[in-house]
Amino acid sequence: MSEGEPQSTANRLAQTRTDLAGDRTMMAADRTLMAWIRTALSMISFGFTIYKFLSYMRDSSTIHLHRPEGPRYLGLLLTGLGTVSLAAGILQYMQMLRQVGAVLRYRVAFYVAWVVVGLGFTILLGMATRRGPF
Repeated sequence: MSEGEPQSTANRLAQTRTDLAGDRTMMAADRTLMAWIRTALSMISFGFTIYKFLSYMRDSSTIHLHRPEGPRYLGLLLTGLGTVSLAAGILQYMQMLRQVGAVLRYRVAFYVAWVVVGLGFTILLGMATRRGPF
């Protein structure tokens, strides 16, 4: 055994730990983006559900609303809030990758987030352009 070998082993171990710390940071950023996706998808679907359910109830004369535009505005608010919050989550994810110095190779969660943003904007546009109180 030479004198330089323990130092070389320690350097390799330190480099391995540093590499693993970078991997853990990337995985944490992915988990955070997935949490944004879950939250946004919940808000978008809840807003759309309120909008459609109360529209159905009103059309079937099951309920009479004092403010017939209320469910539409609430649905628009929740859908818009979910979509915009996910867009903010995507920006936060991209900033984190740049800050860590990671190569901007996006993972599956990044692309899923963009699909959900597109879905949110499509639903928002459909709700906003529909005529009538609903």
